[in-house]
Amino acid sequence: MAEQRPERLRVALWATNVGRPLNGIEGWAASVEARLAEAAAAGAAILVMPEYAAEQWLSFAPPGLAPSEEVPWMAAQSEAALAALRPLPAKHGVALLAGTMPVPAERPDGEAPWLNRAWLLLPDGRAVAQDKLCLTPAEKDPAGWRLSPGETLRLVTWQGLRLVTVICLDVELPALAARLAPFRPDLVLVPSQTARLAGYHRVFGCAKARAVELQAAVAVCGTIGAAAYGKDRAGSVSGCSLFLPCEEPLGSHGRAAEVPPLADDGGLGPLLVAEVPLAALDALRDGGAEVWPGAWDAGHVTLTEEPPSC
Repeated sequence: MAEQRPERLRVALWATNVGRPLNGIEGWAASVEARLAEAAAAGAAILVMPEYAAEQWLSFAPPGLAPSEEVPWMAAQSEAALAALRPLPAKHGVALLAGTMPVPAERPDGEAPWLNRAWLLLPDGRAVAQDKLCLTPAEKDPAGWRLSPGETLRLVTWQGLRLVTVICLDVELPALAARLAPFRPDLVLVPSQTARLAGYHRVFGCAKARAVELQAAVAVCGTIGAAAYGKDRAGSVSGCSLFLPCEEPLGSHGRAAEVPPLADDGGLGPLLVAEVPLAALDALRDGGAEVWPGAWDAGHVTLTEEPPSC
């Protein structure tokens, strides 16, 4: 039997403060569960955490880890972290995008042996992995985190709607959005981590563009704070937003709700709860949008280059 599609869906976005120290994976899972309970009380169907939310684990890492040792250490904690979280969506009736965490890539050549993986945990027991597809220079640095890119983008059907997770830099890639457009996603989840305001505006600005291109809701949130590990560690600047297509029935401006960028809030990080108007999005995609051409393919366009002037 097909799942009943709701007309509206509430989402909770948690711009996690990774500067808050923890005493272990159990403490981290407890903080996530507390936020799940808040999201449930607010009527949210899903809680979204940011990219590298797992960086908060470095607060209880062995002292003296080199940058090249951080990802292997976090990857060694990921199995226990996932096991601690998996029962929680069913317990609270709220889906959880548990940010991202490094995991072993299982590459036979041993090069770049880690992936940056997001886990979407659903109340029905499903756990859907999504790996970051396009890596930043820091993520590829052999002397740093030394990650491998993923190769698959996964669409998930849940409660009659189509979800997809697009991690940070991946949302900046129009080529990826063009591949996704024919599948008509309803909600794009974007966990992010940015160190500077420029990065925040790149990710969030492109997330808003994806909402226009796809006539979909795009929920994006990032980490804030500096991981409590080492005095010179750079922090994150971000916020959280729900973007919608820039159409008059949805308010024209494309911003359904947002928490502006900040470096730290002195607490756990802000929680934003916002509503996705699924029925209104359906109406727009079925002909109600002002000028949207659908999943437009530029394959028929000829590109020419004019010769330079003398």
